[in-house]
Amino acid sequence: MKVVKVLDEHKLEKNQQGTEQEEQAPAGKSGFIRMKKFHFIMLLFLAVFLSAGITTFALAFGKDKVVTVGKDRTEFEKFYTAFDTLKNGYYQKVDDKKLINGAINGMVDSLGDPYSDYMSNDQAKNFKNMISSSFEGIGAEIQEKDGHIVIVSPIKGSPAEKAGLKPNDIIVAVNGKSLQGMNSSQAVTLIRGKKGTKVELTIQRPGTEAPVKVPIVRDEIPIQTVYGDMVGDGIAKVQITSFSSNTSKELVKTLNDLQKKGMKGLVLDLRQNPGGLLDQAIDISSLFVPKGKVLLKVEDRNGKIKEYTSQNDGTPTMPLVVLIDKGSASASEILSAAVKESAGVPLVGEKSFGKGTVQTAQDFSDGSNLKFTMAKWLTPNGNWIHKKGIMPDFPVALPDYASLPIMNPDKEQKLSDSSADVKTAQKMLKALGYDPGRDDGFFDAKTQTALIAFQKAQNLPADGVLKGETTLKLMEMLRDKIQKNDTQLQKAIEVLKTRMK
Repeated sequence: MKVVKVLDEHKLEKNQQGTEQEEQAPAGKSGFIRMKKFHFIMLLFLAVFLSAGITTFALAFGKDKVVTVGKDRTEFEKFYTAFDTLKNGYYQKVDDKKLINGAINGMVDSLGDPYSDYMSNDQAKNFKNMISSSFEGIGAEIQEKDGHIVIVSPIKGSPAEKAGLKPNDIIVAVNGKSLQGMNSSQAVTLIRGKKGTKVELTIQRPGTEAPVKVPIVRDEIPIQTVYGDMVGDGIAKVQITSFSSNTSKELVKTLNDLQKKGMKGLVLDLRQNPGGLLDQAIDISSLFVPKGKVLLKVEDRNGKIKEYTSQNDGTPTMPLVVLIDKGSASASEILSAAVKESAGVPLVGEKSFGKGTVQTAQDFSDGSNLKFTMAKWLTPNGNWIHKKGIMPDFPVALPDYASLPIMNPDKEQKLSDSSADVKTAQKMLKALGYDPGRDDGFFDAKTQTALIAFQKAQNLPADGVLKGETTLKLMEMLRDKIQKNDTQLQKAIEVLKTRMK
């Protein structure tokens, strides 16, 4: 497989209004930003990787369109009456702009669609301020789901990942401020911030008893999206963390480098990948799908379907296996479905997230922005995976300790204490080879002995108290163990070897 030739720059398509369309991910929802003249795209990566949908994002550009609505429109009579009534009769003076923004918000909220959103001028400015080769924040993509702000996935190596945040964690509050009733755009303005500043998230993990406060120090989040290395026996593992504007170029370079190192088979890791740009999903899918084969279909409100096909200039021959999990969404699902259904590539891991809609966005002249779902995307075989996800060919779970909840490093746990954090610490200690003798949450003498042994091994103050650096180190060591005992990757390598024979 020659990697370089197949990746011609994908040309954006023109819609009926002559505007350009792209797709973006989730989430989720997150967000970089790109500027085109005075317009910008919300790539799902910003400060916290704001989940503007775990989305397949088609963003519209072009001149702002101003629609003048006269009072002869009978459907607006109630609106004007309500506006005039509040403006003239409310006991305090009202801000006209605030009323209008609230009305637009209300319209969008009435859709009941977590991927449709109205961003006020201030919120839009926050996105524009994040434009750079990197961004500052915690590095976690979020989305609005069932009335909650939910983590889609943390970025690899980010403060969010180091703090132990996982997909489906619910952010209850930020610095003590409840997020109830907020959309993802509003939540991200609270979560993002400058490098070195601290933010405290109150996290509720499904299946746990009570929320836990997680302090996180914001940092600069680099926008590298492709990581590759050889894992032995001519097998390479390449992880794509999101689909940004340079991901396809990063991937081509990485694959070419790995080919020079003797790559004969590839495991493509899309776990916890919230998605990204459609043109990138198409370019990357084309690397692994024969030319002319369908990559995805987009269906509009009238049932009209447009097919996107592989632009590969040859038949891919590199044996391939793809890893997915519940954090794989949107563009990563497009790639997974494309290689599975059009190239017979096996999928290993867990069922994916299930994000099958496309959004378009329009800037208003005041800098605000309206984003709404305008279509749904289908797999090559015509399947709509929305809220269903994609089932892997080889279902494999990670070890039980991989799903342990996070602990608050600011909270002290010591001898005779009893709490959920102590219970978590006991399970972590046991997984790391320091048997506390129990895992019921009671901090007894044997638990203290196990903790002291751990502290000594890690050159930490051996005081037998669970707090601060000890808590952080315990979570870090467990993450390292999970990576070394990656049952999903091990299965993917096993499957790949059978395809390399």
